[in-house]
Amino acid sequence: MEIKVFPLGPLQTNCYVLAGDKEAVAIDPGGDPTPVLDYLKSNGLTLTHVLNTHLHFDHTAGNRRLSDETGAPVICSKKDLYLLESELGQGGTFGLPPIEEYNTTQIEPGEHEFAGFKCTVFHTPGHSSGSLTFYFPEAEAAFVGDLIFYRSIGRTDFPGGDLDILKKAVKDNIFTLPDNTTLYPGHGPETTSDDEKNHNPFFSEF
Repeated sequence: MEIKVFPLGPLQTNCYVLAGDKEAVAIDPGGDPTPVLDYLKSNGLTLTHVLNTHLHFDHTAGNRRLSDETGAPVICSKKDLYLLESELGQGGTFGLPPIEEYNTTQIEPGEHEFAGFKCTVFHTPGHSSGSLTFYFPEAEAAFVGDLIFYRSIGRTDFPGGDLDILKKAVKDNIFTLPDNTTLYPGHGPETTSDDEKNHNPFFSEF
């Protein structure tokens, strides 16, 4: 698996593309997906899925175009669909334009396969009610959205957010992963499960 990162949109959301020999999956296209489409074309890759860790607009702005141009379904949690009825999901807030509407396919936590890669999907709420983490054990990689960052955590003051629930989700699902698991967040640099378990100030009591 090759992992490429494309910071997209006005908030520079990390869009990740996981590529195999012929197929790929994209995670959280938060802006104009032209760089992603160019990468897929130049490498002869077929996009099989667009995965959303959660449905805040800065993670979904490129969903419609990326799905339309590749035929890949947009995957999310049904517990985040409430966001599609709000500015947090539709955009148009903070002086930013609204995003294009898109269709979704909802999945449940558990074992899945995307682009030929085995993936365990965890329900990791706290930043939003339906936030998901996509863990690819073969790549020792977890895509955590805005759940946890390098030395920080996601905001919990939006509708559906809850600090205690977020911290429990991290402890139960992220800190129990193998220590060398790379965490790929929605914004900023990557980190590891072990590094955050030992150094993230929000879990100093852990």
